[in-house]
Amino acid sequence: MFNYWFNWKTLLAFIAINIVAATIFYSQHLAQKLKTEERKKVEVWVEAQKTILNATDKINLNLASKISSDNIDIPIIETDEKDNPTGNFKNLDAIAIKGDKNFLLQKLTLFKKQNKPIEVSISQTPLILNKYYYGESKLQQQIRYYPIIQLIIIGLFITVLIIAQRSNYQNTQNRLWAGMAKETAHQLGTPVSSLGGWVEILKEQYSNENFVTEIEKDVMRLQLVTNRFGKIGSRPTLEMADVVSKVKYMVDYIKKRAGGNVQFIFHSTNENIYAKISPPLFDWVIENLLKNALDAMEGNGKIIIDIIEGANKVIIDLTDTGKGISKANINKVFKPGFTTKKRGWGLGLTLTKRIVEQYHKGKIFIVQSELGKGTTFRITLNK
Repeated sequence: MFNYWFNWKTLLAFIAINIVAATIFYSQHLAQKLKTEERKKVEVWVEAQKTILNATDKINLNLASKISSDNIDIPIIETDEKDNPTGNFKNLDAIAIKGDKNFLLQKLTLFKKQNKPIEVSISQTPLILNKYYYGESKLQQQIRYYPIIQLIIIGLFITVLIIAQRSNYQNTQNRLWAGMAKETAHQLGTPVSSLGGWVEILKEQYSNENFVTEIEKDVMRLQLVTNRFGKIGSRPTLEMADVVSKVKYMVDYIKKRAGGNVQFIFHSTNENIYAKISPPLFDWVIENLLKNALDAMEGNGKIIIDIIEGANKVIIDLTDTGKGISKANINKVFKPGFTTKKRGWGLGLTLTKRIVEQYHKGKIFIVQSELGKGTTFRITLNK
């Protein structure tokens, strides 16, 4: 699926780039062609102006006036030989020129950058030259900016398409996750219920034996796991619960199974801190993080839990003194399938992130990690 998506996206980008490149090339060709045509128009207009000044008969004057008035789109500014505006201009905003003394000079500076002036000799003795600077017509500006507009439109189209495709892919993944979880819960339900019945029989016959109590605890644990999987895919009901007591409970549970070489250190800004959580799923989150920390330390080190109460947030930091995570892998730890262990599917942290962010509307991320020194995970929850 990933290779298909990657190839499809690459092909789409390649086609888009080629379309834009061809459009830019062709539009520049048209712009250059139009520029040549507009210069010819300006030259004709300048000749018409010269004719108007020197016309000796009415026919030539009328013809020159018509040619002069035909230019309705190319802006022109007349200057003397020292580039001082003479006050004669064409297709510029007269009101803006009258209201702003610098308007004409600014346009003149722009026109100098766009085109070379056309020079006309007004008098030979003494030699008097007029210069005619001209800018781009609206049509030429549209042709010039058209590829940029097209590029933006194509970019927006591709962006929307990619977002839609990713959203569809994410929804498919979510349905797959939910389906697998519910099927797992369904498959576990029958044997767990059966084991519960057998435990009751054992309790009647061996009521004083410790092994019966331990078996009962394990069966209850299986029921809890089944309940957790059954909740995946459905929107859990969040309730105000004491985060401190829930974390302590999971720490005590993991501590009994961690061995004597692991030290647990627990800090909390208050004895009781409440937040909106789903208790069974929240237990799962803490359990996954604690187990992940134990795996990283390989049975030897410290696990430090800090719970901080803010105005609107509850922050839970879980730090281990394990092997740490390389910078290259920090952005991968929550992705499905990523694991540094020889066994396992690499789904624990993926489920953890899904529970925290999708179900609890919180955040989970790595605050810091250093190879050989350890890692700190942070969870933020809404109060």
